[in-house]
Amino acid sequence: MFEKLKRSDSIQQDAGMMEQEKPENKAERTAEQPQGSSDIGIGELMNKRAKLEEAIDYVGLMIKNLKDKLVKVSEYIEEENRGIRELASKRAQVENEADEVGSLIGSLRNKLANIDSIVEGEENRVKSIKETRPKA
Repeated sequence: MFEKLKRSDSIQQDAGMMEQEKPENKAERTAEQPQGSSDIGIGELMNKRAKLEEAIDYVGLMIKNLKDKLVKVSEYIEEENRGIRELASKRAQVENEADEVGSLIGSLRNKLANIDSIVEGEENRVKSIKETRPKA
């Protein structure tokens, strides 16, 4: 649509340049122009105005479409951000639970180490009792 406007403007400019190159005086130009030429000029202006209105409507529609797309993209980004926040929260929860499990494992290892030391102590006691018994 804009290309059509540009082409018609450039054609009219070229025609205007050709007219400017001809040396004429005002009297000759007014004598050559019939009364209908002013109507033609008004018609051309009205056509250009209609084309401009169409172009403005088209641009307005494009802007509306872009705004709609912007809203959709903004909603999508907000949804993704919500998902990221939820995942971060779940990750923090899992990390806390993993820390608790790690603490439990450490505590159980300490208890096992204590049991091992008790078993070792009892083993030594049993050995000492066997050694002190008379062999029969």
